[in-house]
Amino acid sequence: MGLTKQYLRYVASAVFGLIGSQKGNIVFVTLRGEKGRYVAVPACEHVFIWDLRKGEKILILQGLKQEVTCLCPSPDGLHLAVGYEDGSVRIFSLLSGEGNVTFNGHKAAITILKYDQLGGRLVSGSKDTDVIVWDVINESGLYRLKGHKDAVTQALFLREKNLLVTSGKDTMVKWWDLDTQHCFKTLVGHRTEVWGLVLVSEEKRLITGASDSELRAWDIVYLQEVEDLEEPKPKKVKESSPRMQDSLVAEDDALELDETPEDRILSCRKAGSIMREGRDRVVNLAVDKTGRILACHGTDSVLEVFCILSKEEVQKKMEKKMKKARKKAKLNSCKGEEEDLEISVEMTLRDEIQRVTNIKTSAKIKSFDMIHSPQGELKAVFLLQNNLVELYSLNASLPTPQPIRTSRITIGGHRSDVRTLSFSSDNIAVLSAAADSIKIWNRSTLQCIRTMNCEYALCSFFVPGDRQVVIGTKAGKLQLYDLASGNLLETIDAHDGALWSMCLSPDQRGFVTGGADKSVKFWDFELVKDEKSTQKRLSVKQTRMLQLDEDVLCVRYSPNQKLLAVSLLDCTVKIFYVDTLKFFLSLYGHKLPVICMDISYDGALIATGSADRNVKIWGLDFGDCHKSLFAHDDSVMYLQFVPKSHLFFTAGKDHKIKQWDADKFEHIQTLEGHHQEIWCLAVSPSGDYVVSSSHDKSLRLWERTREPLILEEEREMQREAEYEESVAKEDQPAVPGEAQGESYFTGRKTIETVKAAERIMEAIELYREETAKMKEHQAICKAAGKEVPLPINPILMAYGNISPSAYVLEIFKGIKSSELEESLLVLPFSYVPDILKLFNEFIQLGSDVELLCRCLFFLLRIHFGQITSNQMLVPVIEKLKETTISKVRQVQDVIGFNMAGLDYLKRECEAKSEVMFFAEATTQLEEKKRKRKKREKLILTLT
Repeated sequence: MGLTKQYLRYVASAVFGLIGSQKGNIVFVTLRGEKGRYVAVPACEHVFIWDLRKGEKILILQGLKQEVTCLCPSPDGLHLAVGYEDGSVRIFSLLSGEGNVTFNGHKAAITILKYDQLGGRLVSGSKDTDVIVWDVINESGLYRLKGHKDAVTQALFLREKNLLVTSGKDTMVKWWDLDTQHCFKTLVGHRTEVWGLVLVSEEKRLITGASDSELRAWDIVYLQEVEDLEEPKPKKVKESSPRMQDSLVAEDDALELDETPEDRILSCRKAGSIMREGRDRVVNLAVDKTGRILACHGTDSVLEVFCILSKEEVQKKMEKKMKKARKKAKLNSCKGEEEDLEISVEMTLRDEIQRVTNIKTSAKIKSFDMIHSPQGELKAVFLLQNNLVELYSLNASLPTPQPIRTSRITIGGHRSDVRTLSFSSDNIAVLSAAADSIKIWNRSTLQCIRTMNCEYALCSFFVPGDRQVVIGTKAGKLQLYDLASGNLLETIDAHDGALWSMCLSPDQRGFVTGGADKSVKFWDFELVKDEKSTQKRLSVKQTRMLQLDEDVLCVRYSPNQKLLAVSLLDCTVKIFYVDTLKFFLSLYGHKLPVICMDISYDGALIATGSADRNVKIWGLDFGDCHKSLFAHDDSVMYLQFVPKSHLFFTAGKDHKIKQWDADKFEHIQTLEGHHQEIWCLAVSPSGDYVVSSSHDKSLRLWERTREPLILEEEREMQREAEYEESVAKEDQPAVPGEAQGESYFTGRKTIETVKAAERIMEAIELYREETAKMKEHQAICKAAGKEVPLPINPILMAYGNISPSAYVLEIFKGIKSSELEESLLVLPFSYVPDILKLFNEFIQLGSDVELLCRCLFFLLRIHFGQITSNQMLVPVIEKLKETTISKVRQVQDVIGFNMAGLDYLKRECEAKSEVMFFAEATTQLEEKKRKRKKREKLILTLT
């Protein structure tokens, strides 16, 4: 039997050419203690951290496959929560760049992530309409809140109270009581989707943004607990401003609208609305950390900035208004000053929320984030639609503030989709060209070395020698650039329509172009004398032309330069002799036009890729079709042979790149990574690298490894991956008392939870076997009357000769906290009795009480019926009851003792240094620094 043909695997090497993708939001992050300098931006499946000052990428948080849809930094600035397209949430450490915690609970893309004030809880909202609250410290889900009928658009924790407020595309704003996990109030005052939601004025006011040009403001009145449940009237209002008393009066009128029991926690009344200048929907509405600056933007390029005045400022404003009104009244009064006038001035919403200015960016805004410094400066960072990040600063305290653009990140990517890619002959430089610019990248460092302005580019190549490049444009022009200077040397009108394709001749003396004007033109390189300098420069001249009946979509030379293949709009490929331009062959069979094609290095095969999703392999000697392959699920956009082989790559609009063998007609491997249609790819002259470009604005580099790829193994891996996906999509096991498909728990069944459950089952089985062996061994020893050596299980040996029961505990400890409940949910009941007996042993020993109690209570909850009806388990449960209560008390006492100890130490420290501990100390330190700086400035000015 002959050896199987060996292929080498290509793997994803890097993502570049991308500054930020549109699906997620941009956020400021704190790194190395600096605020306002670094931003985190979603970049397809990764997250890039950019330094705004230097314009450099300093950290990449590596994702898996799914696109990033949401970012949220933790309040302490050490972590970043990242939400993905598939509904998973990962928490990355900004110090190490590693994602240690994963939460799987949603079935669809994450739309919103928010931490609470301390950073201990994280709320996630999704397109699947659910809201889940996660415990970040314990790395587990707390509860799932169901109620919205469409995607959740915003969720906020309240600082003082254990409440959550959420908004959705179902036009609702819902208030949730997190103590009882139920929705106690729904605001139904919106006619359209609610896109944004913020809390301002010490959480006494809610501002919502919908699909119209109004920002609605709602007054929130928190009511104290009612003495008697029978008595629904609120006892006392915490804050008693005139407006709040009015709202209480209004409450009696609106009893039909608002059920009184709901109003026990808070009442919410519309206070008015602020008009935006934009006429379209609110895309993002946000307030800065201090709660002073409110900003929002629509689907255009304008951010509207408002300032929320403090009570003192409003008071001053009202006093001024009063003075004015008095003056006016005095002037209007004919009687003069004899009579004391009764004047009342109405306080409007405009007096409390003032328009500051608008910030106009260079393109449509996709998302923004802002930081308000104590000095009054506002920094706003924008992620724009055209792959761009801009930073603006604004001094909001000035009477007429002017926004200033302080920095922008542009060099790392094109403003529009890259339509053509080429490699230099030494495999080092990569050219990418889009609608407005050409960029030259260093392949090894992925840095952009040159950027040159151009017209809409469609095709390109490096001139032999790699010192110049030629671009073919949509307007039919040829543009010749010098790389050393970055100058445009010459522009030639080559075709009357789009110049779709170019191919360098194998003798490297010229090239051929094909365009939408139904002609193929042949060009030669020549050196011409430049008027401006004594040096000669490169130019091109047309030598011949071939007129055809249809638009030309693609042209390719055969390697011996005898034949020229031309693909036409009539779905055929015509082959001509180069020397006489006589017709040789016609390749027909595609149902739609051939968009791309390539000829193998030995001139034996031609492969054509079409919009009909097929790739056909033809012999170039007789024009016979060797094979037709269904290659992609959408149009085949690009096709290229690997040099010195009969392997070729195809790129499709189905987001995939595939490698094929043209001799065996085998599909070798699929390179998945792009999230949108792929426009083009380029294989390096050595065949070691492939670079591809896509509508997701990213360029991806793929590298050939030394790892052999065996097709059978590849297919096996593919089937496994498909099986794992199907396992995750299966219905959750229903807990008694729940409807199928309804998920009460926060987790979601994934392949990891299934594997964890299998590990528990294996550990229990091993424990059963080992205990049986132990009994046998004891019986043998008794019969023999002496100690017989016991064979040790290799698994237990690997764990350091531990007992079987300790091994079970190790397995429980090894399960990720976020996957624990789901793993136990999958576990069959037959294993539960053994687990309960083991838990009793472990808890008596006092090991891992917290973890074991969590597992125990969960198992009791889901198997309550079976456990209570099982007579064998009654004594076990009784014992568990005693041991658990006593051990939990012990743990509680230890924690209480430690807390008291820490309190004592805190008091000691405070007494010694006479400063307030923790938060207060830092503010005092900052104040000292500021005073010292002022003093130094004074000394400098005096000297």
